[in-house]
Amino acid sequence: MTDMTGKKAIVIGGTSGIGAAVADALTARGAEVVRASRSTGVNASDGAALAAWIARQGLIDHLVFTAGSQAPGGAIASLDLDAAHAAFDTKFWGSIRAAQAAAPNLRPGGTITFTSGFLARRTVPGTFAKTAMNAALEASAKILAKELAPIRVNVVSPGLTETEAYAGMDADARKQMLDGAASRLPAGRVAQPQDVAAGHLFAIETPSVTGAVIDIDGGALIN
Repeated sequence: MTDMTGKKAIVIGGTSGIGAAVADALTARGAEVVRASRSTGVNASDGAALAAWIARQGLIDHLVFTAGSQAPGGAIASLDLDAAHAAFDTKFWGSIRAAQAAAPNLRPGGTITFTSGFLARRTVPGTFAKTAMNAALEASAKILAKELAPIRVNVVSPGLTETEAYAGMDADARKQMLDGAASRLPAGRVAQPQDVAAGHLFAIETPSVTGAVIDIDGGALIN
């Protein structure tokens, strides 16, 4: 475990799910972690407010963005494009605006780590919005890794992950969904938030990794 005493990290989306697991892991390593989300008053879809908030945090070492996992589904013929636009504003543009705002305040050795999703590279009808914003994020991260070097920019791409996002489902239906998904995955299990957080920590702690997409999907992309 890398000692991060004296380091400061911002985790946007850090109060629940994958973001909370990343924030917990960084805290366990001794880092000062600022957890941000709508529940703390930070709205990733409000670009100007997000940039101003990040600027107020001063010098940092790591930025992690995990917010905006929700997007409308359905065939393009009937898709709510306004809702898709709003999802894009939160996840894609929120990630890019956060990176733009944080880059001038990142100390030497600093990192930016985004979170996409396996649908960026898996063709599934009815997932246009998620596929589009995740694919755009993965492609853009590679450009940022070159433009912002030596800041390292990476993306972690999770598959189905058992988080609070499914807490509203009927317990039996949720278990059936997760067990069914696990039975179809080569890894034989659905990811836990800590599994995905390990991917973020790998990106942060490995000095030679930049412009990479790290898949934590149980083998969904090869299934």
